[in-house]
Amino acid sequence: MNFPSPPRSLRTQRPLTATIMAAAIALSLTACAVGPDYVRPAMDVPASYKESGPWKQAQPQQIDSSNWWEIYGDATLNGLMQQANQANQNIRQAEAQYRQARAAADAARAGFWPTAGVNAGVDRARSNSNGVKLGNNYSAGLQGSWEPDVWGSVRRSVEAGDAGSQASAADLAAARLSIQATLAQDYLQLRVTDLLQDLYARTTAAYARSLQLTQSQYAAGVTLRSDVALAESQLKTAEAQAIDLQAQRSQLEHAIAILTGKAPSGFALAALPADTQMLSKMQAGLPPIPAGLPSDLLERRPDIASAERRAAAANANIGVAKSAFFPALTLSASGGFNGASLAQWFSTPSRVWSLGAALAETIFDGGLRRAHSDQAIAAYDAAVAQYKQTVLGGFQEVEDNLATLSVLDREAIAQNQAVQASQLAERLALSQYRAGTATYLTVVTAQTLALSNERTLVQLLGRQLLASVALIKAVGGGWDASRLANAERGSQAQNKTLNNTTN
Repeated sequence: MNFPSPPRSLRTQRPLTATIMAAAIALSLTACAVGPDYVRPAMDVPASYKESGPWKQAQPQQIDSSNWWEIYGDATLNGLMQQANQANQNIRQAEAQYRQARAAADAARAGFWPTAGVNAGVDRARSNSNGVKLGNNYSAGLQGSWEPDVWGSVRRSVEAGDAGSQASAADLAAARLSIQATLAQDYLQLRVTDLLQDLYARTTAAYARSLQLTQSQYAAGVTLRSDVALAESQLKTAEAQAIDLQAQRSQLEHAIAILTGKAPSGFALAALPADTQMLSKMQAGLPPIPAGLPSDLLERRPDIASAERRAAAANANIGVAKSAFFPALTLSASGGFNGASLAQWFSTPSRVWSLGAALAETIFDGGLRRAHSDQAIAAYDAAVAQYKQTVLGGFQEVEDNLATLSVLDREAIAQNQAVQASQLAERLALSQYRAGTATYLTVVTAQTLALSNERTLVQLLGRQLLASVALIKAVGGGWDASRLANAERGSQAQNKTLNNTTN
């Protein structure tokens, strides 16, 4: 079937419209995006950390960026970390929020493309023109429209979306690092509590022997009844303190259960085996942590990376706001069929189409666009201030823990000497009491001092372990901002892991 050619006016309109579309495409590809290009906010970064100490002279052990907790050499801790990475609900929440940010970035990227749709309809109508008529009308068609990104609004929106998704990826890394550090600290503190329980078990056994000694001495008429009462009081006090440690251990165990995604009722950790050398072994196993340079901190802490990416997103939003001051160009096209019957669709008069371009500009909006622009600029200034404050806070955390570890290292040396001296005093006091040259009050004083010094030494070890974990967290746990470039691939792997765990 041959169709008649369209009128000459329509034939001349086609190349005109095509020319408009081609010009719009070329303009959108060559135009510059309005708004400032992003530059990372400048920071006055010191050349080195203020705090340092003798402990830094040792060869520091490198931190594995994926499994930094392995430097403590504890298989149980390694297993708990694996469980937390897979089942902790806070990590899962942060991961879901990252996927949400990634989807928002993809939604912004959709603005580069035209929109297309299809429609079909049928209606029956009665008209009075040229006599009463009653008939049907059938229609079907395609339509599309496209707004070229002449002023860079879409490009700036994509910049903001990508920066936002990278910030969310850094938030996920920060949440994971925070959970890991909390778990490590709780676990190590639980092990320190085990050491204290072992210390009190040995102490109460020694006090029980001292009570038997005073009872024998009293039965022989060598000592007073007050010595027996004093020994008994000392024993019961130590037993009460030992019982109190059980509450602390239970709370730590419950916290570890929650961090690993388990109910406390179904979770238990066996205590350390009784070993008089365990304290010395744990002291020797304290890992020296490399702090690096202050400039490294900008790339190694996920919270700093997140704050920086949010500043980049806020900068891009300035361009989005400023693009509203410029006219918007919209290209549209449609085509289809319209006739009183389906058979008429195959005749030329039933074919309908249109091509067009529209340019729109707001003349007066009561200052709305100016307010949005000022709002975007203020949001950027706030994001920059937040970034700089996060950097300063990171420097403080590193300095605090460097100072703490340095001081505790020297304090532990002095405390070890105090323990040795008090243990010697305890042995001499007992020997003198057996020989009848000292009162039992002297023995009690020496024993109390020995217990206090040993307890302080164990607690010092706990503080050193907690500070070492805090320093690892303060320097980023081996994380690096270069991972943000592969954030989408990492998210897909994390999704697969979570899905496998759920299934």
